[in-house]
Amino acid sequence: MKALLICPSARDSVQLLEQTIPLSNLPLLGQSLLEYWCSHLACSGVKEICVLAHDRPAEVQRMVGEGARWGVKAKVLEESRELTPAQALLKHERELDSTNTASQTIFVLDHFPGKSELPLFTSYEDFFTAVRDWIPNAISPDRVGVREAQPGVWVALQSHVAPTARLQAPCWIGKSVFVGARCVLGPNAVLEEGAFIEPDTTITESIVSAHTFVGRFTELTGSMALGNHLVNWATGSVTVIPDPFVMCALRRPTQFRTAKWLARLAELYSGEKEEGHALAKHLLMHKGRQS
Repeated sequence: MKALLICPSARDSVQLLEQTIPLSNLPLLGQSLLEYWCSHLACSGVKEICVLAHDRPAEVQRMVGEGARWGVKAKVLEESRELTPAQALLKHERELDSTNTASQTIFVLDHFPGKSELPLFTSYEDFFTAVRDWIPNAISPDRVGVREAQPGVWVALQSHVAPTARLQAPCWIGKSVFVGARCVLGPNAVLEEGAFIEPDTTITESIVSAHTFVGRFTELTGSMALGNHLVNWATGSVTVIPDPFVMCALRRPTQFRTAKWLARLAELYSGEKEEGHALAKHLLMHKGRQS
């Protein structure tokens, strides 16, 4: 069997999501939409996958490779625009099996596999709803490194969660996440890879995007934290947070000096010896993975 995957390009309703990464590569519960689809198709018996990409095709190619990870043959074709399924059928009919219909072999990556009734990119509210619904399905057959710490609470093995943190299902804590003391997470809290949550923080009905810092005593409810942008997913309103000690992107240049930032961390954890040791260990591990 063969299949065509159409990567989404610009979506005005969720512009912030596509600023730094193609929507097909966006981390969703620790894996990209493209990875979920490749895994799903491989498990369905598909042997060859052709990916059509208009937005940053080189990044899509790096994600897919040649498909060996899923035991399939895969390739990425660069397009001048995002094609509709009908256009893809006309242009790339040779890439498909003649015995299957287009609806069985051509898929637009704007929803999770088998969840076409829950579109991802029509609004921030739809995005949050679809991700929340997918939490129990995120552990695909080829997924390792995530455990169900308690019913409905999934934690990646490389993350640190303080013993005094309170986790309420459903809750997802991704790879290399740091959760400080006395935090309250959930219900419906998603912390993507590399998120850093300081002590005494409350996060409910919210998503913290990859490599985002959330400062002490912050309360996120019904929100999406994307670097220094805070989105109310119900209304779609966006607020830019000017203070990096409240919320910021950890992988972008910031306005504060490193010495000041380290002094802040030292002050926060000076009275919490166990937590300070955990922080130091977490940072050393993270540095080792990046070097």
